[in-house]
Amino acid sequence: MDLNQQKKIKVCAVIGARPQFIKHAPVELAARGRLKLHTIHTGQHYDYRMSQIFFDELGIAPPDTMLQTGGGHHGEMTARMLTEIEKTLLDIHPDLMLVYGDTNSTLAGALAAAKINIPIIHIEAGLRSYNRTMPEEINRVLTDHLSSYLFAPTDTAVENLKKEGIADGVHRCGDVMCDMIRIAKERKILMDAPRDYIYMTLHRPYNTDDLSRLDLILSTLSSIGREVRFYVHPRTAARIREGLDPSHYKGIQFFDPLSYFDNLNAMNQSSAIITDSGGIQKEAYILRKKCITLRSETEWTETLEGGWNQLIWDDLKQIKAALESTPGSYLSGLYGNGHAAEEIVKKMSTL
Repeated sequence: MDLNQQKKIKVCAVIGARPQFIKHAPVELAARGRLKLHTIHTGQHYDYRMSQIFFDELGIAPPDTMLQTGGGHHGEMTARMLTEIEKTLLDIHPDLMLVYGDTNSTLAGALAAAKINIPIIHIEAGLRSYNRTMPEEINRVLTDHLSSYLFAPTDTAVENLKKEGIADGVHRCGDVMCDMIRIAKERKILMDAPRDYIYMTLHRPYNTDDLSRLDLILSTLSSIGREVRFYVHPRTAARIREGLDPSHYKGIQFFDPLSYFDNLNAMNQSSAIITDSGGIQKEAYILRKKCITLRSETEWTETLEGGWNQLIWDDLKQIKAALESTPGSYLSGLYGNGHAAEEIVKKMSTL
């Protein structure tokens, strides 16, 4: 297919949450001059620090369609997104629908496209935590089964899809977040001077909605004898304001969320990472940082090899020993060579 034909392919991309802005950036860069890209921002994350700042810093073009569908319960939010995305699709008539990851925006975009027979491309397909109580697990499973083209970041993700009878249209391409770290290194943005502090972030309801659980986490980390820098998600900050006093946790410094590259640097300069985020587990591995995940399972199972990532849930006293442990062998290239977006766009341009 020549370049003129490639330009005729119209792809509608749905984004709405912080991780999707990051995943979308290298794809958009790779798509310039090759695809006609129409971006819908659902408004799932509408705080400036969680949304617009990423467009400003990553150099992403402003969304072609900006919705205001954030807030509310999962069903309510997803229904609003589904309604509004469908209107846009009926108006612009794209050839393909592109969705990322496992958020409510992902599922709403996939459902809207499936209902009107637009082929769906899912980037970050095949991840499984096998915990159906997580909304993200429901979103990713349903999206995979609706998709025609599935770009899986790892061999494990490909095998997960095979177990569910999904083999056609599956492509192992590496991870686009690895692309962003490559871009940061090429721009000489990452600072390599390590410092002795623990980077932390928490946002999942099972760690933050129960104030007794959140208090136990913060009290435990405050007493480990290490400097902990807690970059507080707006959702978590709201929970803390409901009944906890940050000054009570003497070993923890509380910070607002950082811009993408500043956040990447904070992770890169840390001595270890504590999180319940999926994407940060993966970024920690790519940056060769020891990670402790405050969950009972992970969709990024490869990070557990060699003890680079350790799951801790019931017994938080294990955190101190985990921080003192030394990881084993490291699998370079586990998440690709940093050029996943180029491979994805090349494949999309021939569909």
